[in-house]
Amino acid sequence: ARAAEALRELVELTGIHVVTTLMARGVLPDSHPLNLGMPGMHGTATATTALQKSDLLIVLGARFDDRITGRVDSFAPEAKVIHVDIDPAEQGKIRRPDVPIVGDCRQVTEEIVKALRELQDGGAEQPDLGPWKSRISGWQEQFPVAYEAGEPGRALKPQYCLEQLRDAAPPGTILCSGVGQHQMWSSLHWNFEEPYTWVNSGGLGTMGFSIPAAIGAKAGHPDKTVWAVDGDGCFQMTAQELVTATVERIPIKVALLNNSYLGMVRQWQEMFYDERYSEVYLSTDVPDFVMWAESMGCVGIRVESPEEVAPAIEKANSINDRTVVIEFRTDASEKVFPMVPAGASNDDLLVHPTQQAIRDRLA
Repeated sequence: ARAAEALRELVELTGIHVVTTLMARGVLPDSHPLNLGMPGMHGTATATTALQKSDLLIVLGARFDDRITGRVDSFAPEAKVIHVDIDPAEQGKIRRPDVPIVGDCRQVTEEIVKALRELQDGGAEQPDLGPWKSRISGWQEQFPVAYEAGEPGRALKPQYCLEQLRDAAPPGTILCSGVGQHQMWSSLHWNFEEPYTWVNSGGLGTMGFSIPAAIGAKAGHPDKTVWAVDGDGCFQMTAQELVTATVERIPIKVALLNNSYLGMVRQWQEMFYDERYSEVYLSTDVPDFVMWAESMGCVGIRVESPEEVAPAIEKANSINDRTVVIEFRTDASEKVFPMVPAGASNDDLLVHPTQQAIRDRLA
């Protein structure tokens, strides 16, 4: 809808905090003080808790999918809902709105801003958001996105690899992801400062999406750096498209987080099925991803220790005439946190184990 500027005007006029669905990451800069990030099943603790405890939700183009709401009958129980969507079929499908508005998201948001300015110019009283902002600040300080640092001689932490990629990425870099743990880590550990710099298959959940998407993004924006983040499961579904990238001279960069598993399924089987692992182990050494990449005309790099991460990324960023694939050998036991278990309420959010002792402060 090209509504990013209108959204920014709205939140800065009102002081209302923003949470963004997985597909909307980047619509408001992550550095903006009113942006709380992504809520829901694998959203930040602050975003999920603020969403759950709100008394008003202005929902712009979102569809109340189950990854955001958790158990629907417990979702944001005190909130009045203003739902803006261009599709009338979305109104009341999951959560009945108090004020349904059918229309283009940008145009409606601009009209809301116009009406609010008129109210303010007429002397309308501004609500005191101080106590609410104080609660949010407390959650942010106590429940940042967390993971345990890696140890020498142990497998790499995928979150660390993504943070290093993020910090070395030029402004305006486009990030594409597949589906699974790496998709959630990408959303949690990357800073999106511009709209349309995050391309992923949220909703459909298509494994193997990132490489073809990255090729398309690079073809459309040849002047921008484009990274595809993939897991070893996703990579094996569409890696052959790297031949297209080579033949058509569309140089993308691929960060392959290889933990030898279908990681998200493994996480569920460990946490909710008593570690009864079934059909999730792929292999540590087969295929050889570096040789495979090189056979398709790409540069292949393998990274197995923390001290190799930054040099590998620097090398990849220096190569702009060929596709580069970096295979990061990552820790298979690493899980995505926070997490709202499937079918549970957002109130049942699981924080990282290192934060469990203070979990009751999310109140």
